[in-house]
Amino acid sequence: WEECGGLSAAYRMAVAAVMVSHHSPPLNILPPPLSSSSSSAAAVVQASKAKIRKNIISFIALLLLLPSQFTGRDLTSEHPLPSISFSIHSLQQLQQQQQQEEGKKPSAGHRRKMDSSSCRRQCGGGGGAALLSHHRYHLLLLLLCFNLLSSSSSSAAAAMEKTSRHLLSSIPSSWPSVDGGFASGAIDLGGGLHVFQTASFNKIWSTQQGGPDNLGASFFEPTQLPPDFHMLGTHSQPNANPNAHGWILAGKDAAGDGGALKPPVDYTLVWTSSDTEKINQQGIAYFWLPVPPDGYRAVGHVITTSPDKPPLEKVRCVRSDLTDQCQADAWLWGPADAGDPDLTGFNVFNLGPGDGSAAGVSVGTFIAQSSGLPGDHPTLVACLKNQNSVDGSTSSSMPNLKQVEELFKRYAPWISLHPDEEFLPSSVDWFFSNGSLLYEKGKESNPTPIDPIGSNLPQGGSNDGAYWLDLPVDGSAKERVKKGQLAGVQVYLHAKPASGGTFTDLAVWVFYPFNGPGRAKVEFIKSIKLGKLGEHVGDWEHVTLRISNFNGLLQSVYFSQHSGGSWVGSADLEYRGGSRPVAYASLHGHAMYPHPGLVMLGSKDIGIRDDTATGGMVVDTAAGFAVVAAEYLGKDGVVEPPWLNYMREWGPKIDYDVDKELAKVRKLLPGTLKKEFDKMVRNLPKEVLGEEGPTGPKVKASWNGDEA
Repeated sequence: WEECGGLSAAYRMAVAAVMVSHHSPPLNILPPPLSSSSSSAAAVVQASKAKIRKNIISFIALLLLLPSQFTGRDLTSEHPLPSISFSIHSLQQLQQQQQQEEGKKPSAGHRRKMDSSSCRRQCGGGGGAALLSHHRYHLLLLLLCFNLLSSSSSSAAAAMEKTSRHLLSSIPSSWPSVDGGFASGAIDLGGGLHVFQTASFNKIWSTQQGGPDNLGASFFEPTQLPPDFHMLGTHSQPNANPNAHGWILAGKDAAGDGGALKPPVDYTLVWTSSDTEKINQQGIAYFWLPVPPDGYRAVGHVITTSPDKPPLEKVRCVRSDLTDQCQADAWLWGPADAGDPDLTGFNVFNLGPGDGSAAGVSVGTFIAQSSGLPGDHPTLVACLKNQNSVDGSTSSSMPNLKQVEELFKRYAPWISLHPDEEFLPSSVDWFFSNGSLLYEKGKESNPTPIDPIGSNLPQGGSNDGAYWLDLPVDGSAKERVKKGQLAGVQVYLHAKPASGGTFTDLAVWVFYPFNGPGRAKVEFIKSIKLGKLGEHVGDWEHVTLRISNFNGLLQSVYFSQHSGGSWVGSADLEYRGGSRPVAYASLHGHAMYPHPGLVMLGSKDIGIRDDTATGGMVVDTAAGFAVVAAEYLGKDGVVEPPWLNYMREWGPKIDYDVDKELAKVRKLLPGTLKKEFDKMVRNLPKEVLGEEGPTGPKVKASWNGDEA
């Protein structure tokens, strides 16, 4: 090894790099979860550290394996190097390739006789490239050993990789065709107000009890703000969700005249934790409400650990015409340990834009009050308003069509079907082209075949019962179409602004030709088939990706479930392929869930089963999608397919008697359970019983509003 100086240097560099990667502290490549006490958060950091080690080691190994003819070339510009991991099999292949390229290798004795001059001659003065070529697979074996040791040193990292629960990978430095404000870091809300979204925080105060699940909460103020941006308030996260990645907005007076933002004139003490003697807390906290100047409003609180009032320059208030009314989103914390807010005491609630406010912008702050609900104090803390959204020009911060497509390719969800699922999704044109029919009231005996793009469907209007769709009349064709068709399946995207154009919602619509029958669980009877209950022709389901227009990061995903659904933060999702979340479709009903398992519609012991599981077929939504609507782009943006503007039902009214089907189930139940079963059925949404076909995406309330 010492015979050639270049080889010796390369060897020392390799060993040093391995030592650094093996012993260095965790690299903070993403904002850590706000609750540093979480074991799951530690596992995520450990998994990230293990992956970084592997990438560093593999990169060094690749450098050592470069053919000698590449020596001295600028590989970083001409030949970008991928990050790879090697195995014993790949080592054997490389050895065989080396032998083919170089022929018979010199004997060990011949290698020992090589002096430094012969080394320099063979290396061509290039620092030992030739001898490195002879020994590069030995170096690779050394690196592989370190790699294996590093991999086995962290069971938490291995477990994390097996479950596919990884943090999102880093976003591109820029999205394609950035000709506006999308993903540029800041957004112009009009009126001279620019806002910046940050996830960098300093923890001010925390408590380990009270709030959801009686686990306490933590409170933060933003840090590392760009020049001329000011804090608008503080942020809070309940400790019950340790994986959450919070954010908050900072504001800038773009005009520079102090018109959009001004410091408060004073502070009012809302509450102090010194009033609560038994609370488990880190120090004493003081919650302050800024007193705004005339014509301005506070959009957040300030928290200190000192009884002294904060400096007036610490925070900014916003001009009233740039603000909007807020409403409470969720309870964040209160000192009561009952798991529910004590409305007679102090509570902290998350804030969001009010219902029906298309221009309202969430700041990421909260409202703190001594008693009552947030609605009892509507003017204490405001949200922001996007004046550009009011003027109909949200496209300044929204992605263009090419960016929408690139965003979806990056975050396209995988839809995991149940292993027993028999009613698969299909594309709409496949459904139309395989014998589906349009019926008109009064002309039921003469249905009309449907054009592949739905050009002969009635357009616009309302769901007046005048038209409906149905399966083919022929029995064999009907059964075939009911089963769906995964080959060539497409999902359909609707891009729209959210939270005043500071986010983009990508609603991902999936069509199933048929919704299968349901199953119930009644106490100790784990699964009861419900006959035809739940069956209907045509089934539209969707998930919605909420993406930040500040940086292009996925913030959360909405999973539709029958007549409702739920938002799940990006840190609580499962991912495959880096940044692509997984949605689990329930058996027969196709409701979407973020994780596999059983969800009961009703109570824990009596209700309809929504079963999801791994091991079934998976829909790769990135392989087949079409952007069918993006109204903010204008008439020249997206041409909507005719079927999208069909406002009637995608299936006929059911031809079976619900009461008779329920009676069949009652016969299977002991007498004591019959009443409980009847009570459960009465409380189920109509969509679960499948009494008639559903309407299309444009008829849903979420098309023009937020997800419910």
